[in-house]
Amino acid sequence: MSSNPLNTSLRPIPPGERALGLSDHIALWGSLGVGLLVIQAGSFLVPALSLGHALGAIAIGTLIGTLLLAWVGRLGAESGVASAGLIWSALGRRFAMLPIGLNVLQLIGWSVFEIVVLRDGLGAIAKHLYGPVSPVLLTVLVGLLLVGLLSLSMVGIVRKLIRRVGLWLMLGALGFLTWRYTGEAAAAGWDKLWARPGTGGMGFGAAIDLAIVMPISWLPLIADYTRYSRSAKQAFGGTLLGYGIANAWCFALGTLIIALHPGGELMGTLLLAGGGALALGLVLVDEVDNGYSDLYSASVSGHSLVPRLSVRVLGPLLAVLATVIALSVPIQHYQDFLYLLGSVFVPLFGVVIAYHGKTPKVDFGKLPAISWPGALAWFAGIGLYQWVSHSAPTLGASLPSLVAAFVLYHMLAKPFGVHQPARA
Repeated sequence: MSSNPLNTSLRPIPPGERALGLSDHIALWGSLGVGLLVIQAGSFLVPALSLGHALGAIAIGTLIGTLLLAWVGRLGAESGVASAGLIWSALGRRFAMLPIGLNVLQLIGWSVFEIVVLRDGLGAIAKHLYGPVSPVLLTVLVGLLLVGLLSLSMVGIVRKLIRRVGLWLMLGALGFLTWRYTGEAAAAGWDKLWARPGTGGMGFGAAIDLAIVMPISWLPLIADYTRYSRSAKQAFGGTLLGYGIANAWCFALGTLIIALHPGGELMGTLLLAGGGALALGLVLVDEVDNGYSDLYSASVSGHSLVPRLSVRVLGPLLAVLATVIALSVPIQHYQDFLYLLGSVFVPLFGVVIAYHGKTPKVDFGKLPAISWPGALAWFAGIGLYQWVSHSAPTLGASLPSLVAAFVLYHMLAKPFGVHQPARA
């Protein structure tokens, strides 16, 4: 084995290997924006907020979060390097290992959530139609499916599986559920739903935060895919359109379902609807690519830290690890998990965006061990996020922490004499 293995996460993808176009990005990010976890996040907004306030928070949060996601995707497309490369250049060759390592851990956590959701969803469908099935068996089957997918080409999966199959399954499932529950809302009376006040317990700012967190949770991943884009404009536009529509749609659907069935459990409510088992099954099939994407990006980030382990080797290994964890971990405190992710990665990408600006700057041979402006701005952003979320939760913490990290980085860059490498 070579004593200096190639770190493909930091090597720009050659133009000849950049095969993803606008339709690929729309399909990929539209598919990744759909999932039971997203629908469930939407269900958290009611009855704390009125239906109108919940939908307003969804619209604002989705717009802000998806614009940030598309911006980082554009940086990945222009530079050709993975998300780890964008972080590496902004924070320094040694210090960047901390957020990249945290990213690997959070991606394993997301993949565990996805495996549990797939297992519980399949189990609920099987019980509804045939009878109970062992959750251990279902967990292992989901894990084996992910192991198999991670042994294949990512570009091939996007172009052949997600664009040709996953996108249509997504549209079919969401279209049916939307038709089903908007019809129920019309029968119950839209005026009654709109007039129902919120019960409190969640402020409008916190609701925006929750809607922002879902697209922002993909910030540490997106460049792993857009680096294969044929153009930065197609990556930006495809991400903005695909993920924006999917996120708003799923959030609104979850909100509407619980507004119609207050106090109900999401999975059981879906199954009780006519044709609900089929629609839930289609959503679960589409959910598989979310678990795959989490593990693929975890392997890309892990490879940037340990180049001797290739992405093709790390992916299946991490899938096995996530499956083992999923065998013993119930899906609880999901909302707290989302907010914790936001506190770490929102200010981190405030720093990344501040450093790269409109055009990515990557020169890994001249990086300092630690970028002090980046490190200090990141820690300050995390501290501000935690303070706001605990002291003034109704205001929302995402935007203040993002802006604070962005501004503080620019304030510190000149005094610290930050090196500005050549543009990509």
